[in-house]
Amino acid sequence: MKTLVTIGEAAQALGVSISTLRRWEREGKLIPERTVRGHRRYDLAKLYPERARADLESSRQTMAYTRGAGPDQQDDLERQKQVLEIYCAQHGWMFEVVTDLGAGVNSRQKGLQRLLDDLLHGRVGRLVLIQKGQLMRWSGELVFAVCELKQVEVVILNQDEGTISNEEEERSDTDVLDLIATLSERL
Repeated sequence: MKTLVTIGEAAQALGVSISTLRRWEREGKLIPERTVRGHRRYDLAKLYPERARADLESSRQTMAYTRGAGPDQQDDLERQKQVLEIYCAQHGWMFEVVTDLGAGVNSRQKGLQRLLDDLLHGRVGRLVLIQKGQLMRWSGELVFAVCELKQVEVVILNQDEGTISNEEEERSDTDVLDLIATLSERL
């Protein structure tokens, strides 16, 4: 929904005449914004907040994200993708699944970059993850902060964060070693 509209568009949206809007302005009931040249502009989001919120939600999609550690994880990545697709479809959401394949601390993965771009531009209304660790350690905190800022609902399917498998522990160790190597190279 276009939020700032002319006096004629506002009158039509409210079902009143232009002179009624001018009178409401004189009476202080409805104060429009003014352009540099003094033209009235009415914010429909303020006039119809529930409609603006509904329009915003309908224009934002559900995005599901998952990643695999490496080429040997391709089958696991496909399984995770199917889990996300089934979950989103069962809830009746219009969705897209974005995946990345690669371990370590590479924050330049195409899927992660796309996710961040869509989040920052307000195109995502809901983010679905199988587990919180699907996002890289520091990228995850950034993504969750952006979600909070942009009022994006985050759905995590596996909330059991208390148990860490040997494989996840090894991957975490590898991530730390990659981070140390990357920082050492930069120094």
